[in-house]
Amino acid sequence: MAFPWPAATNGRPRRGRAPAITQDVTLQGAFGRLAASSGGLTTIEAQGRLIEHGANRLRDDDGNHPLAVLFRQFRSPMVLILLGAAVLSYLLGQTDEASIVVFIVIASTGLGFYQEYRAGNAVAELRRRIAVSSHVWRDSRDTDIPSSEIVPGDVVLLRAGSLVPADGIVLDADALHVDEAALTGESFPVVKAAASPNVELRPDNRVSMGTSVRSGDARMLVTETGTRTEFGSLAMSLASSADETSFATGTRRFGLLMTQIVFVLVTVVLVANVLLGRPVLDSLLFAAALAVGMTPELLPAIVTVTLSQGAKRLTEKGVLVRRLVAIENLGAMDVLCTDKTGTLTVGEVRLEGTVNADGVDSAEVLRLAVLNSALQTALPNPLDTAICERRQEVEIAAFVKRGEVPYDFERKRLSVLVDGPTGRQLICKGAATPLLAACPTISAGGQLMPLDSARRAEAEARFAAWSSEGKRVIAVATKSLPADHACSPADETDMTLVGYLLFSDPLKPGIAQTVADLARNGIGLRIISGDSRYVAGHVATLIGLPSDVLAGEDLVGLSDEAFARKIADVNVFAETTPDQKERIISALRRSGRTVGYMGDGINDAPALRAADIGISVDNAVDAAKASADVILLQQDLEVLLDGILAGRTAFGNTIKYLTISISANFGNMLSMAAASFFLPFLPMLAPQILINNLLADFPMLAVSTDRVDPEILGQPRHWNFRDLVRTMLVFGPLSSLFDAVTFTTLLFVFHANEATFHTAWFVESMLTQLVVVAVMRTRRAFYASKPSSLLVALSTLVAGIALLLPFTPAAAYLAFVPPSWAALGNIAGIVVAYVGAAELLKRWLNRAAPAVPAHSTAA
Repeated sequence: MAFPWPAATNGRPRRGRAPAITQDVTLQGAFGRLAASSGGLTTIEAQGRLIEHGANRLRDDDGNHPLAVLFRQFRSPMVLILLGAAVLSYLLGQTDEASIVVFIVIASTGLGFYQEYRAGNAVAELRRRIAVSSHVWRDSRDTDIPSSEIVPGDVVLLRAGSLVPADGIVLDADALHVDEAALTGESFPVVKAAASPNVELRPDNRVSMGTSVRSGDARMLVTETGTRTEFGSLAMSLASSADETSFATGTRRFGLLMTQIVFVLVTVVLVANVLLGRPVLDSLLFAAALAVGMTPELLPAIVTVTLSQGAKRLTEKGVLVRRLVAIENLGAMDVLCTDKTGTLTVGEVRLEGTVNADGVDSAEVLRLAVLNSALQTALPNPLDTAICERRQEVEIAAFVKRGEVPYDFERKRLSVLVDGPTGRQLICKGAATPLLAACPTISAGGQLMPLDSARRAEAEARFAAWSSEGKRVIAVATKSLPADHACSPADETDMTLVGYLLFSDPLKPGIAQTVADLARNGIGLRIISGDSRYVAGHVATLIGLPSDVLAGEDLVGLSDEAFARKIADVNVFAETTPDQKERIISALRRSGRTVGYMGDGINDAPALRAADIGISVDNAVDAAKASADVILLQQDLEVLLDGILAGRTAFGNTIKYLTISISANFGNMLSMAAASFFLPFLPMLAPQILINNLLADFPMLAVSTDRVDPEILGQPRHWNFRDLVRTMLVFGPLSSLFDAVTFTTLLFVFHANEATFHTAWFVESMLTQLVVVAVMRTRRAFYASKPSSLLVALSTLVAGIALLLPFTPAAAYLAFVPPSWAALGNIAGIVVAYVGAAELLKRWLNRAAPAVPAHSTAA
């Protein structure tokens, strides 16, 4: 399928836009337009072009620029209203109050800026560690550079497994086959050929960003980068329709709810206070401060800090996160799909035997295998590596390669065409079952014989016996061709079966225990392999999985509904194609599961993109790493399990912040709103509300470091919007109830005036917000779950400030007065009673909606 190349355009477009892609008619014309040559660029030329054209990426990654982060702190309408009201206060002569409001707003936004900017830098460093690089010809030598630094006019070296980093023209190629599924949806690789200098370019002379090299190698001239590429234009057009993660959906819905509540509350309070005859400016400041107090304004910073802390913990566990939001999916994952080689097995494939069709050791089969593996140019794989380790045992110098039919996942075989002492010969190796079907004859007993039904059954039985012992079996076949014949997939018929290659790959030590640990933590393992059904079933049995194997051929032609029913309860899939892997992942996701897929090969890229959480390894091919959300520094399920638990910790702490913050804020603001209707004065002045809110935010910043109880880590975690709202609506009124007790005792027992009331309630409000953190941070009794040291330290510090503030010189600026010891004793009693009531209410809520019991002791 050819690309719909746009019409040619002249001139160079402005930076920052995504205009129509420049169409070069000939290679010579491209050289002229780009002022380039097949010898590549110098470093100085490339630096100038990088400034002119910008980085080779689909969007500018300036989200952590200091000014951008600072701007985000001030984009809240409530913060802008406060600053506007402060300016108005200053103009009306109320300079003290205006200064206090401005100081507190700047302190709050500065705190958010510091945390978010620092976290953003940490994330940027992680991204740099896993950036994809490319080989370019710079300064007359092969240079490895980040793909983002490629510019038009560069000459890029491509090899099997490489991502094509930009749009370009093929300068020269050797058996180059490119997977263009990311652009065209076509699953079969496309053959690419070198362009002639003055001959009109064809689609097969071009390669595009986002595609990947399936086999062969080549050099390409870069013609377009970044958003001017075909893939860049497509990505920009689809950016607005990208799937939203469940975490982003929950955050958006939560933000909409809070906006509605704040709007209603502020409007009612503002109108009511004006109607009660209170000064309009004071009422406006009070209402705006109320809105800020109600809103968890540090949510962006807290989420970024918590997720970046999670990313740092994951890095310490050997897991690199490419997208922070992937942490939520990592913690929510309940199905992990993986191949077996290198994940369940050691990954050190060994060639155990080379036998002829009779099952007897054969040097001829080894020679044919070495010729096939040593001369092929596809992506290196463990099987070919194991074969080539025995290259010194055979003599192949007399053979010359004349052609190649690269491996693809539909044919499941690879062929090379060689000239040798006996003429031109096609040597094919591949999966035993499909290769047997292409062989009408067999070399048995030193003679060429028909592969009739009896001999075929005997071959299949031998193959099944080896496979059931855990050996991977590859068949080898040959075919003689005329001296002037070139090869193609059509030549892989009427071949003669010569023998088999037997490979072993032992299981990793302790892998059965790791699989059991995954199950105890709520993660079901499913094997999706292109290998034989017998080998896959053997491995499944050894690691404790049910050995119900479903082969890829059993999934052909099924509708989506029938496909979903067929795979629903199957744990092992064998002999699958990349398309089938992707379809299995998609069907599991549609069934409501959160699916992770772990892969490292070019055939895994579609499934990695389809999964909720794509997992690859540091030594994977570029196409797999670019499609993954998470990169493992070791291909080890134990490392992945550690990463999953770290992801659950990060997500759990994010939800913990939201739950505590909105419950406490909702209760306090509800109390203030209600009290403003009945008191002869405002229940708390705007600066007092803001300093209350600022101090309460400090311990919340430590939530990202808090411990998470093992029973929470023991099951996949999901955003539960309904539980969040329910908690807010239950704990908020409880807080308001104790605020009402405080109001009553202050007014009718201590006969407090306005300043004393403000001071005492400020202290009570601060202390109740701090103690509720201890209660709500865990489902256990608050004294049975130890918080982090930083959370304890900051909570203690803020409690001390709240108690001492009315006795300091700063009290006069905030209109505070020292409360009596009797009033402080009364407040202490209310706080203790509140802790007990909150603990009882939490237990009632937990019984009403119990957590899924956990079996894990990991923490």
